[in-house]
Amino acid sequence: MGFFSFIQEIAMDLGTANTIIISDDKIVVDEPSVVALDRRTDKMIAVGDKAKMMYEKTNDNIRVVRPLRDGVIADFTACEQMMRGLIKMVHTGSRLFSPSLRMVIGVPSGSTEVELRAVRDSAEHAGGRDVYLIFEPMAAAIGIGIDVEAPEGNMIVDIGGGSTEIAVISLGGIVSNNSIRTAGDDLTDEIREYMSKQHNVKVSERMAERIKIHVGSALTDLGEEAPEDYVVHGPNKVTALPMEVPVCYQEIAHCLDRTIAKIENAVLSALEKTPPELYADIVKNGIYLTGGGSLLRGLDKRLTDKIKIPFHVADDPLHSVAKGTGIAIKNVDRFSFLMR
Repeated sequence: MGFFSFIQEIAMDLGTANTIIISDDKIVVDEPSVVALDRRTDKMIAVGDKAKMMYEKTNDNIRVVRPLRDGVIADFTACEQMMRGLIKMVHTGSRLFSPSLRMVIGVPSGSTEVELRAVRDSAEHAGGRDVYLIFEPMAAAIGIGIDVEAPEGNMIVDIGGGSTEIAVISLGGIVSNNSIRTAGDDLTDEIREYMSKQHNVKVSERMAERIKIHVGSALTDLGEEAPEDYVVHGPNKVTALPMEVPVCYQEIAHCLDRTIAKIENAVLSALEKTPPELYADIVKNGIYLTGGGSLLRGLDKRLTDKIKIPFHVADDPLHSVAKGTGIAIKNVDRFSFLMR
């Protein structure tokens, strides 16, 4: 990218929890989707990791926003500021002028026209000249290494922060899909509610996230892979005195059961709508799990037992969509499923 490069290509996985940007086949930005703004001027103070450190710790002058909710833009201004800040991280090094941006952005497959327009407008305001959109399950499939243009059925279940995307892909298109607004954030909310009801302790969103990472599980019996209990610190809901509560993975598995059941039902619903020939391919190939939610302990085993089709967790589930958008930007002319 020298002095005279006028167009820079970047691929973006704009997620509810994290935003990943790929440029020149490398992940150059992998930051939380959080932005801190000055309340009076709406100017950006921090973005990504720096903004996340301020989350739930602000004073009256600063508002820290997660601009995406359920996989779609909830705060247009904040999202534009965040995208601008994250794109600036890519443009390190001195230049006389900033290049035109050609962008491919991953979007949920259940997005409405209005939601797609919001993503496109945000990208254009943040400096994108040519903006292409790609559905996340399609990007995830490309990122895993599946030949999406082959006459063969493959099923992807992408469990992100705000939405779970389930799609059957064949011949470069989505044959049947199901997008539900139940995903990682709902698991976190369930844990917060459970800690409050069961242990009378108030936990923040970030603490609930840590509990999910340390002792989150989809099964009540993990055998030898069982994690150690996690000690939670927080104020008592009634007395406000400090509490120390050890939490084990079995109770978290019980508390997450209802949310995981919704994901199971959504997968079954997508399979119901799948043509028989493609269904046979899926049974043979198995179903691929991607996204941060697929890292929940025992989830693949629980889904395999329930649905009787093998589930495989992708090699790098957190970056599957980003890698796929990175490949898509290199093949914009070849991939007909990219949306202008």
